[in-house]
Amino acid sequence: MRTGIGRLFFLAVGAVLLASAAEAAGPYQFYSITPCRLVDTRGPAGPAGGPALVGNGTRSFPITGGTCGIPASAKAAVLNVVIVGPTAGGHLRIWPYNTTMPLVATINFDPNEPAIANGAIVPLAADPSLQISVFLGTGPGPTSHLVIDATGYFQ
Repeated sequence: MRTGIGRLFFLAVGAVLLASAAEAAGPYQFYSITPCRLVDTRGPAGPAGGPALVGNGTRSFPITGGTCGIPASAKAAVLNVVIVGPTAGGHLRIWPYNTTMPLVATINFDPNEPAIANGAIVPLAADPSLQISVFLGTGPGPTSHLVIDATGYFQ
């Protein structure tokens, strides 16, 4: 009886190892980084800082250029996206700079939520500064702060 259970165990372990090897295959390799703040619109005005996002407005933020250790050769960024203090309900979309805005939202939120977060993998375009664009879909007038932390990249 024990021999049968032992064989079954080793077969199961072997199947898991084979599945893991198959999942690692693909065109890009993932590189994790220590979480690093890329964007915080609550801070001073600047390319990666304030002011807050405005409803129905688009804004672009740099992802590489030495920031957070994401190389210029990165094909996608792994991000933690946080909406902070929205004054109205809506959504946020993120996409590679200078490309078509996606139809789906990265994160949806309700008014006056203190903060809500979501993870995202955002492709990076051939733009030399590898920017991402964001769109705050709330209608004209309302605002929200945005915090984006990088946690890795694909290359």
